[in-house]
Amino acid sequence: MIRGELVGLRALEKEDLIHLRDWRNLSHFRKHFREIRELSLNDQESWFNHLQQTRDKNFMFGIVRLSDGKLIGACGLLYVNWVIRSADYSFYIGENEAYIDDKGWAKEATKLLLQYGFNNLNLNKVWMELYEFDSQKISFFMNEFQFAQDGILRDNCYEEGRFWNSILISLLKKDYNLKQQ
Repeated sequence: MIRGELVGLRALEKEDLIHLRDWRNLSHFRKHFREIRELSLNDQESWFNHLQQTRDKNFMFGIVRLSDGKLIGACGLLYVNWVIRSADYSFYIGENEAYIDDKGWAKEATKLLLQYGFNNLNLNKVWMELYEFDSQKISFFMNEFQFAQDGILRDNCYEEGRFWNSILISLLKKDYNLKQQ
């Protein structure tokens, strides 16, 4: 387990899949994900099995609260491209349907995963695709961790009867290292 003071990151277990499915199926969560369909437990198991078969390029973790060991969310570095040393950052806090919480769990889990990605995996870039209506995540990652906007994919999402842009943001290792000093 990768441990902080409040939370730890641990490998996902099959027993976690029910929680992940239930959180992913919350309509106010699901609209933020690329997979917009309601997920069944079979869908979640297929995803989990795919992760197990592609462990060299997908690093997914359960976020656990250290005080009681309870699973409270999930995060990961996915689609690792070992040539350009980049990964797609996946993240949410499911506990109390928080998405991004105000208890410090999201901030610490992000710090732990970025440390792991840059220091252990030797990644050069961690990036995310966020929909423009996801102001909570955009603000969190750009303000708290100095992710920079890389570009916009126009009309890349359809939600609530209209098209929305995707915003691509990233954090480079050199910028991460500057922030650590």
